[in-house]
Amino acid sequence: MRMTIGFTGVLLLVPLCIFLWVEMDKEMKTQAAFQQAVSEKVDVDQIQSNETSFLLDKDGNRFAQGSSGVRLYATDEEIPQFLKDVTVYSEDQNFYDHIGFDAGAIIRAVVKNLVFTHIQQGGSTITQQLARNLYLTQDKTYNRKMTELFYANELEKKLSKDEILSAYLNIIYYSNGVYGIKGASMYYFDKDLHELSKAEMAFLAAIPNNPSKYDPINNFDQAKVRQERLLDVMVLEEMMDREEAEALKAEPITLQQYENTDLYPDYAVYVEYELKQLIAEQEGFKDRLNRAEKSSVREQISQELSQRTNEVLGSGIMIHTALDPALQQKTVAAVNENLPYKGVEGAAVLINNVSREIVGIAGGKNYQKYNFNRAYQAVRQPGSAIKPLIVYGPYIDTFQPFLSQMVNANSFCIDNYCPENYGGVEYGDVSLSRAFLLSLNTPAARLMNETGIDLSFNYLNAFDFDSVQPGDRTLAAASGGFTYGMSPLELTDAYTSFIDGSYTPAHAIRMVTDTAGNVLYEWEDKKIPVWSAQTTSKMRELLNTAAVSGTGSPAYLNKPYIGIKTGTTNEWADYWTVGLTDQYTGGVWVGYDLPENMRSIETDRPAHMIWKDMIR
Repeated sequence: MRMTIGFTGVLLLVPLCIFLWVEMDKEMKTQAAFQQAVSEKVDVDQIQSNETSFLLDKDGNRFAQGSSGVRLYATDEEIPQFLKDVTVYSEDQNFYDHIGFDAGAIIRAVVKNLVFTHIQQGGSTITQQLARNLYLTQDKTYNRKMTELFYANELEKKLSKDEILSAYLNIIYYSNGVYGIKGASMYYFDKDLHELSKAEMAFLAAIPNNPSKYDPINNFDQAKVRQERLLDVMVLEEMMDREEAEALKAEPITLQQYENTDLYPDYAVYVEYELKQLIAEQEGFKDRLNRAEKSSVREQISQELSQRTNEVLGSGIMIHTALDPALQQKTVAAVNENLPYKGVEGAAVLINNVSREIVGIAGGKNYQKYNFNRAYQAVRQPGSAIKPLIVYGPYIDTFQPFLSQMVNANSFCIDNYCPENYGGVEYGDVSLSRAFLLSLNTPAARLMNETGIDLSFNYLNAFDFDSVQPGDRTLAAASGGFTYGMSPLELTDAYTSFIDGSYTPAHAIRMVTDTAGNVLYEWEDKKIPVWSAQTTSKMRELLNTAAVSGTGSPAYLNKPYIGIKTGTTNEWADYWTVGLTDQYTGGVWVGYDLPENMRSIETDRPAHMIWKDMIR
């Protein structure tokens, strides 16, 4: 009987053992797979946090940030040992003993949280906080907390304690949009880390425990109380004596807050856009976009480019620009002060003739950062301002006529296109110089027809007119009739070809470097010959005549050289004034964002006045 019972028991236990073995094997495989997944996600090679990038003017002075918040990276050697010590005793006293998580702290946190209906205390170690900031969310859930433990343990396997602490000090939040101890040192004290006193180090170490509660700007007293409490802890841990701690407590803490201001938002926003174009050109995105035939492919490439640009902006680069603060202020003031009309907007661009660099940009009235920047984003009909580039320049370059040569200025029709002069006036035969001076439409169409539409448009290929369409190749273009048109920057940039007959794309960015000064990006544009010397001389004469006694005369200034061309589109929807002096090439556009008739302000000559104030 006993043998039978024993035999039966064994038979029953065998399936149970097999079941348990199978389930244990499955669980072990699941855990192994989970651990492998965690190990793959914890990439310590990418652990360096983002850094703030800065935009520098022509003299190397910072004028804007290229990314939000303040993030600066400090090497382990840059971080003072006292700062490391006080941070450890502030956040994780068992840091050097645990394996990524502190079981005792977790138990204490669980007991406290049972009293409440939601998580009150986390019991997180420095390693856990690092894991959370690098790989996880800030959600206060038990599931996230459990995942955090695995990530923290994996970090402990892959990094030394010193490496973990250094990474933590570079990534943790110090309130007011400040991340990392180096950024905190600059933001709150305007000092490098090695310049901080021990009292200041302890003050900064007090913040991360509760960045809102211990915000030095809004809750200075509470931050000071916690600083003193940390100094008491240092005494208890025998890291300093009581006398030194009391002396540090008595040391005044004087904030020297960093002013996170964008002085020239019009220019700064354009620089970020130009950086994207620079990266596209030098890293192959531009070629890929040009080769892409499907819109879905182009969209994917554009997304990759945006992601790459954000990555570069978050890497702590220095963007050296041609910004001239005085000229930028003058350009912005000219737009703001000459457009008192409700809803009427404007944009202006100023380029240095020698360097071909953009030294000033106004993106609109009272422009706010990241708003629509009309200087490079507003694509509008150019009116007669296009005539030097598509009519007179090509015609003169092809035939080399005397400027006294006569051309018929009466109405005519060709291929169902019937241009008219302003007011329908017929002038008979006029000289090329007078046709240009009065900005007559019928002579412009006749000249372009004689040159040939294709040849005339071929001259435009030298310039960066991104919105010109194949369907624009008609005689209507002689008076500015385009499907879309061009931006103020594009049109002004093209006019630099009348400086000496050559064209080099104007840029705001001189070069992009890392914090050590190594050049990462810079433009490699080549000078493109556009007009012959004879053509350039004649075009400069025409532009000067128009500035002195033609349509550009309201903007005239007494300069060693000045040349101006204006443009007005149908129904007075756009006003343009574009031209150059011996020093600068400038362009101005005025209009409503959604085109409306502006005839009521025509006699005020707002575009002329902006150009004159900007260039004087």
